[in-house]
Amino acid sequence: MNKKAVSRRELLGASTLVGVTAVGALAAPAVLAQAPTVIKMQTSWPASDIWMDFARQYVERVERMSGGRLKFELMPAGTVVGAFQVLDGVNDGVIDAAHTVPVYWYGKHKAASLFGTGPVFGGSATTMLGWFHQGGGKDLYRELTQDIMGLNLYGFYGFPMPAQPFGWFKNQVATVNDVNGLKYRTVGLAADLMQNMGMSVAQLPGGEIVPAMERGVIDAFEFNNPSSDLRFGSQDVAKNYMLSSYHQASESFEFLFNKDVFDDLPDDLQAILEYGVEAASTANTASAMDNYSSDLRKLQAEHGVTVHRTPKEILDAQLKAWDAIIPTLEADAFMKKVLDSQRQWVERVVYYELMNSADLALAYEHYFPGKLNLGK
Repeated sequence: MNKKAVSRRELLGASTLVGVTAVGALAAPAVLAQAPTVIKMQTSWPASDIWMDFARQYVERVERMSGGRLKFELMPAGTVVGAFQVLDGVNDGVIDAAHTVPVYWYGKHKAASLFGTGPVFGGSATTMLGWFHQGGGKDLYRELTQDIMGLNLYGFYGFPMPAQPFGWFKNQVATVNDVNGLKYRTVGLAADLMQNMGMSVAQLPGGEIVPAMERGVIDAFEFNNPSSDLRFGSQDVAKNYMLSSYHQASESFEFLFNKDVFDDLPDDLQAILEYGVEAASTANTASAMDNYSSDLRKLQAEHGVTVHRTPKEILDAQLKAWDAIIPTLEADAFMKKVLDSQRQWVERVVYYELMNSADLALAYEHYFPGKLNLGK
């Protein structure tokens, strides 16, 4: 009776399988015993806001890159602390992490606003995120949060936001006189800016804006973008939407982590938390371009909103208001150091950007004639 010959490959494969099985059996209990580290992250956004979707993009990427060793409990504003209190929550260890913007804690130190919504020297949000990573901003942020304020946390920055609209108005505004005396919602140094232009400012979290407009607490407001505005129901309380402004032209998300929680993690998980911000930044940008543009069309076509370009007279007035505010900020030595650093970066980088950039408006008008109304 003939027996089938066993090949060398089959023999090696069988022995390898036995070895792997044995090793796997020995290693399995240790793997199963290692539970994932759960990070309690609260945002500053309502559950329905598109920025919660952006926070989820970060969480999904980090969890996958960590191979399941990190898990997040992602919570909307108000779950543990208020939208404006997440810095305190992370510092005190009440929550492990936060997804927010630095302007929300500018009441603790005005320099916070310089890392998100400071004076506009000509740089875009992309320009200023570059300053944070390559122009000295990261070191200055560490100096502010840890050396000056003594906070027990780390912060990372991602997603260069498109310049924020001037906002929602019951009547179209064409001149500086039209905004004088209005009760207006904004946050951070933008509040100083609008007050300089004659407005009365209320600083409110996103979820409180539309109810305040309905009650007459405010006459006009801005938040950030067409998608958030649509979800908030802004179109139900005003029909004039003014795009383009210098009040918040260079903001990015701030990802805060309690220092003790972060330092307790192995190096590779620390790196995943930090550089996951950069991965989410790309995803957030793509999602923003898609959603912001389509929701702007929806506001116009389905809700009767009239979209305006903010008049040049108002933009010029904003720059002059910044001119008046900057010397008061520079009375603080640290803030002057930050502003000097930003000016040095913008002067060099934006010269290149502007000299090198194509005239996109010219190209757009060439292929889609008659759509743009950029005003004067």
